[in-house]
Amino acid sequence: MSARIPLFTLAPANLKALVNLSTVNKKGALGERLVELIHLRVSQVNGCGMCVDMHWRDLVKQGADPRHLNALSAWREAPFFSERERAALAWADAVNALPQRDDTDAAWPALREHFSDAEIAELGYTIAAIRGWNAINLSLRNQIPEQPAPGM
Repeated sequence: MSARIPLFTLAPANLKALVNLSTVNKKGALGERLVELIHLRVSQVNGCGMCVDMHWRDLVKQGADPRHLNALSAWREAPFFSERERAALAWADAVNALPQRDDTDAAWPALREHFSDAEIAELGYTIAAIRGWNAINLSLRNQIPEQPAPGM
């Protein structure tokens, strides 16, 4: 497959806005590592290879253990994630499943235990942004680059 259109050269204002949202999310109260874990997890569920590749590489650059990242697809069974991370991952899975399935009531108590209202709002924007990236990349057939861009 090849990309349907050269997305990253078109609609520059829209691209900049989505990049800015993603950047703001990483600089918020959740911390870059948790935001990247959410990005990776949601991208795994949505099957966005380009995003899986990018966020896996970002986490490895941050010093994440590749074995732990490999286990993210089975995070419920893996011993590598804190209770806070588990609450965020459960919330990300539940929100990402909307509207086909609504598991947010089950995920809500643990989320409230580990996150403030402001952090929950940031988590919502983080999930929304990566879902947007996934939808764009998947629908336009943007592929994992053979060689990552310099600095990526």
